[in-house]
Amino acid sequence: MNLIAKLIGHRWAVCALLFFATTINYIDRQILSLLKPILDDQLHWTNAEFGMVNSAFQGAYGVSLLIFGWLIDRYGTKIGYAISIAAWSLAAMGHALVGSVGGFLWARVALGLGEGGNFPAAIKATAIWFPKKERALATSLFNSGANVGAILAPAIVPWLAFKFGWQSAFLAAGAIGFLWLFFWMPWFETPDKKPALSKKELAWIQSDGLEEQTQKIPWGQLLGYRQTWGFILPKLITDPVWWFFLIWLPDFFKQTRGLDIKKSWVLLVTIYSIVTVLSIAGGWVTGHLAKSGWSINRARKGGMLLFALCVVPIVAVTGASDWGAVLLIGLAGAAHQAFSANLFTTVSDSFPKQAVASVIGIGGMAGAVGGMLFPIVTGILLDSYKASGKVSAGYGILFAFCAGAYLFSLFLLQLLNPRLEPVRIRNW
Repeated sequence: MNLIAKLIGHRWAVCALLFFATTINYIDRQILSLLKPILDDQLHWTNAEFGMVNSAFQGAYGVSLLIFGWLIDRYGTKIGYAISIAAWSLAAMGHALVGSVGGFLWARVALGLGEGGNFPAAIKATAIWFPKKERALATSLFNSGANVGAILAPAIVPWLAFKFGWQSAFLAAGAIGFLWLFFWMPWFETPDKKPALSKKELAWIQSDGLEEQTQKIPWGQLLGYRQTWGFILPKLITDPVWWFFLIWLPDFFKQTRGLDIKKSWVLLVTIYSIVTVLSIAGGWVTGHLAKSGWSINRARKGGMLLFALCVVPIVAVTGASDWGAVLLIGLAGAAHQAFSANLFTTVSDSFPKQAVASVIGIGGMAGAVGGMLFPIVTGILLDSYKASGKVSAGYGILFAFCAGAYLFSLFLLQLLNPRLEPVRIRNW
């Protein structure tokens, strides 16, 4: 890591670590949906039961986000992140020990309880290591690990499953998480504790000015700020869209186009390849606008409006060809990730660093609640339309929701946090 830091700078080396953690995180999340066609024959579960299993993960994930948001603000990014990835890696490996619907439900609960530390820790690390002008790009870069994980998973998981058994995919994912800890624990520190950090890079990191230190802020007080709700409500609305893509796309291609995982994995890899490239470009756009003289507020929201509009064409996906569907879903997925990266960054724009992980945790919990409810609704809806032989119509309703979610979320953000001004913390 020290060699990488010398080549690209310490802050970008930190970003690389966050990227790899997020990649591992999303591989772990996607394994079950990729194995669904295999497990269908063993478990004979309905779409509603599969939705319930994923809903259990989301519920546990929401609780975990609150816990880790508090823990990271209290004990620091380094320790909080390490606890999170160790817990979710153990939970991922635990999936290999179960063989029933109930067993997978509890395994997903354990995974969700571990995964809640990823985004609070990553966003707080970004706030610590990057000035505001670079945070959207840094967030887009580490968040692109979600896309890379989504590319690698369909390319690797089916091969592992057919070659060594489905359990091997979960065991391998957990082992990679522990390997990441080997690099994280000895290397990560705050900038002021890195002797090898050059004075020039430290000055750039602190170019926004030294932030006034405030006491720890309780959740109840944070919920009293409109800016907090400007993050909570868009997360509640948009997070389910991304979870819908991760969980249901293999089933979408199987049920509406007759493509099992052996045939659809190429389409899935292509989708997330598109998402990876375009989502990074989305993070660059807002940073470029800010450096060009636009205010942070105008740059963030101008970019977010563009990304929201890019999701709208997905309403036509059920009538498109296979590769037309790939392009529409890829564009929408990239727009989600770019929108999400900028939404995350509004928290560090508005709140002091001592509160960033807590606000991320609260908003992330709201997103998890949406993600918990949406798979249940999705499963019930698809079972209903499948019974009548019109499963494509069911998917059409779901994609129509996705198409409008981002424009509505941006409206709420503008209503609740119109200028992205720093919150004035009231010390009660």
